[in-house]
Amino acid sequence: MNTIDVTMALVVGGLFAIGFYLMLQRSLMRIVLGFILLGHGTNLLLLVAGGTPGRPPVPTGTTEASARTADPLPQAMALTAIVITFGLTAFLMALAYRSWRLSGHDEVHDDVEDRLIGTARERAEAGPAPDRDEAGPAPDRDDGGTAPDRDDGGTAPGEAR
Repeated sequence: MNTIDVTMALVVGGLFAIGFYLMLQRSLMRIVLGFILLGHGTNLLLLVAGGTPGRPPVPTGTTEASARTADPLPQAMALTAIVITFGLTAFLMALAYRSWRLSGHDEVHDDVEDRLIGTARERAEAGPAPDRDEAGPAPDRDDGGTAPDRDDGGTAPGEAR
């Protein structure tokens, strides 16, 4: 392992760390910048995986030269990753611009449905509410008298009336 490999590993790790940190922010522009940094880190990782720079990708015909060739596949994958990163960046920039035009800022809002699911889970884990009867449903619920946990003469599903 040489100094270039260690330096590139630190650079790739730094790009990934900063990219993930930015993607966890609430600002859409920071999310886009984090995605761009992740794309650059991926490109560098693929190029480092190709081997020592400066070696020819095609062997000249001798067995000694074929042992010292570079792998062309990571270079092709890096070119593909560049195109994919560019396309997704353009798409994310368009989404961020549209969100900014509609709301006037680039903050990501909380998902209302997500919050409702979270509070429902917290209520279920906390147990029954103190103002409710543990044996029955809420008084405003009309289920036709077929609730299985009623003690007021209603029938459970599958029972005859």
